[in-house]
Amino acid sequence: MESDATRAHYERLADRFDENWDYSPEFVSWMTENLIKRLNLTPGKSRLLDVGSGTGLYARGMVEHTAVAVCTDLSPAMLEQLPTDDRLVPLVASAEDLAAGLVRPPGDGYNAILMKEVVHHLGDPEQVLVGLSRLLRPGGRILVAMLPSTIDYPLFSAALDLFRERQPSPDSIAAAMNRAGLQTELTYDEFPLIFTVERYTQMVRNRYMSLLASFNDAELEAGVSEIRRKHPGPEVRFPDRFAFVLGVKA
Repeated sequence: MESDATRAHYERLADRFDENWDYSPEFVSWMTENLIKRLNLTPGKSRLLDVGSGTGLYARGMVEHTAVAVCTDLSPAMLEQLPTDDRLVPLVASAEDLAAGLVRPPGDGYNAILMKEVVHHLGDPEQVLVGLSRLLRPGGRILVAMLPSTIDYPLFSAALDLFRERQPSPDSIAAAMNRAGLQTELTYDEFPLIFTVERYTQMVRNRYMSLLASFNDAELEAGVSEIRRKHPGPEVRFPDRFAFVLGVKA
């Protein structure tokens, strides 16, 4: 993982991270329901490890369907935003540290492990998946929720080009899960998003995607100008399409 750069980006973003999605609580509910369904969570029984949980934007809803949700992240500032709830357990750790056993999460194994929009930060996704699968109980599930290789976001051209350069393919993650000995399924789903242009360009300025941390303020302003030229109306509308790569331990 790009540990230093990634940590610094999310430390800067922590106090306003959730603001980016306050505009669309429907999206958060939709995504949370997708994660609960695919992870087959059971209220009062499931033990969930949310790797790269950030502020717990999705763990807050998922915890109602678990016994405990251990929320791990590189950024202490992100974890400080977790709601006060004994079932939400913060743990400062990277995916690599967890996979290598350098940081051991509490308990004796997990029924469900989630990595939502984390895999593109990993240097060796297969090694991480192998290591994390050891934390699963028999029949446990690991879910990678990720963007596909190309996206229809109303971003500026340089950002879209950089995304295509960096984003791993869902097929490659599914293949890595298979090699890790997991029974694997790849599915897609999408949610229609609508933002005012003002709101969306402010999210871009806030670097709501870690990708945007690669651009300085002047480059972002040039990008915002490009977005406004391409979208002269009051709103931007686009499908937020996700790949869900599910692995089940025998």
